[in-house]
Amino acid sequence: MFRQRVITAIALVLGLLALLFSLSPLTFSLVVVSVVLLAGWEWANLMGLSAKRHKLAYVVLLALVLSVAALGLNLFGALNVSLGQTLCLIASVLWAVIFLWIQGYPSSAILWSPQPILGLLGLVLLSITWVAIVLIIHQPHGPWILLFAFAVVALADVGGYVAGNLFGKHKLAPLVSPGKTWEGFFGGILLQCILVASMASFMPEKITTVMLLALIIPVSLYSVLGDLFESMIKRHNGVKDSGNILPGHGGVLDRIDGLIAALPLFILLFLLLSPF
Repeated sequence: MFRQRVITAIALVLGLLALLFSLSPLTFSLVVVSVVLLAGWEWANLMGLSAKRHKLAYVVLLALVLSVAALGLNLFGALNVSLGQTLCLIASVLWAVIFLWIQGYPSSAILWSPQPILGLLGLVLLSITWVAIVLIIHQPHGPWILLFAFAVVALADVGGYVAGNLFGKHKLAPLVSPGKTWEGFFGGILLQCILVASMASFMPEKITTVMLLALIIPVSLYSVLGDLFESMIKRHNGVKDSGNILPGHGGVLDRIDGLIAALPLFILLFLLLSPF
């Protein structure tokens, strides 16, 4: 299982690098739509939609929402960054509300678990994740910035996994995700601090260590929120994985749950803190 997990992870990283640095920002944005739609199919599973026609209808609805977002952003012209920022702010505030739901589980389930609400949440969160990717990839040096954002989330996940397995004793959210521990949480934060320390030495003078911390730490915390929220939905619906398309990892949502929460906040903080 572990070997399969590593092989899949390597293949995903190599594929991501190839797409990031070989495609134009526009083409990359369009390719990512397919990933978002796959995630939408899996979200339909988590909602409890069993009939294929119902899941397909949900994916078509998500595609329509993405089309509206693309038009609003003026994807094929001068990008409407202001609208994109507003949408990412809405998502970031929504994740703060989701944090309260996680804290209040299982009693909070009455607020978010009804199928129409869960479906709406999926449309909003998945489409705004795509908006965040579009904003990031269209920045100067966009591929490198997006790769950096992915690295922040990945390190939070890896740090949590390693530290949790080695030292984990105190449960982070036992009713939501029994496998998550506070030791794993702080292991992820430690890796973020190491990332900041390693970057500080070769960053331009305009980019300070405080700025890096102000970007990386909140984003890594939000990535944990994304992970916990998907775990909460799966636990509530008795589902182990969102899918089985990725050997050793489960589904697409199982790999991007942290990104869904982290990327909108990342681009907001990046644009706010950028000294250029």
